[in-house]
Amino acid sequence: MTKKDVNDMSFLDHLEDLRWHLIRITIAVISVGTLAFIFSRQLFKTVIFAPIEMDFITYRLLCKAGNYIGAETTFCNEEMPMIIQSRTMAGQFSADIWTSVLAGFVISFPYVIYQLWKFISPGMHENEKKHSSGFIIISSLLFFLGVLFGYYIICPLSINFLANYSISPLVDNQIDIGSYIALVRATALASGIIFELPIIIYFLTKVGLVTPESLKKYRKYALVVVLIVAAIITPPDIASQIIVAIPILVLYQVSIYISKVVIRNQERKEKKHA
Repeated sequence: MTKKDVNDMSFLDHLEDLRWHLIRITIAVISVGTLAFIFSRQLFKTVIFAPIEMDFITYRLLCKAGNYIGAETTFCNEEMPMIIQSRTMAGQFSADIWTSVLAGFVISFPYVIYQLWKFISPGMHENEKKHSSGFIIISSLLFFLGVLFGYYIICPLSINFLANYSISPLVDNQIDIGSYIALVRATALASGIIFELPIIIYFLTKVGLVTPESLKKYRKYALVVVLIVAAIITPPDIASQIIVAIPILVLYQVSIYISKVVIRNQERKEKKHA
């Protein structure tokens, strides 16, 4: 069956096209997720449960930093004061399934972006389509950097703070496996999505929803939002919030520059066709 020209496609045709792209994405995520499920024991040991071990690289580095400045810190403890438990019959099985799906999505992300690009690219100019490979690489790189930032920075900071937080010696931190994995999943995915900010700003600028001037105008409000987000996803201490806020602010500044480039290129095209 010959594919219709994008200009001749009806709304239902676009929906049908989107459906097939989503089906391909689903197949890719499930396929990679199945492979992750097969090796889930190694995945849990080396990735998921690694942040509760005190020899985790983040704790070792922060422990050295604390010792260097002479500060007492929980990052140098011998063990994490918490126990992971499964309180439901299907708790471990559900954790295994959803962790495998998450791994499938993260690993398949470049293909997910590729399929989304295939859906939107027919409506773009030829010179914009030429940059498709660069778009996929940059989007994937930003996402993976965000996931790593969430996993190695936000996740261990949150786990260490919450595990050591105590209102009374009578209360033990016996954490349900679902709650623990939800924290790891949320910090990793949220960071990955936040790091896509430059890409989001690029497309919003292309469609005329944002401009460099509007981004600069609302920068002070963006700073407040960033600090609120940092306060929500990190322990309530200033150092952790600053660690999280700095890369987000850098990404916001990069987004302003990207928006400028998009506007400048659009103005050049308008002059050429004038």
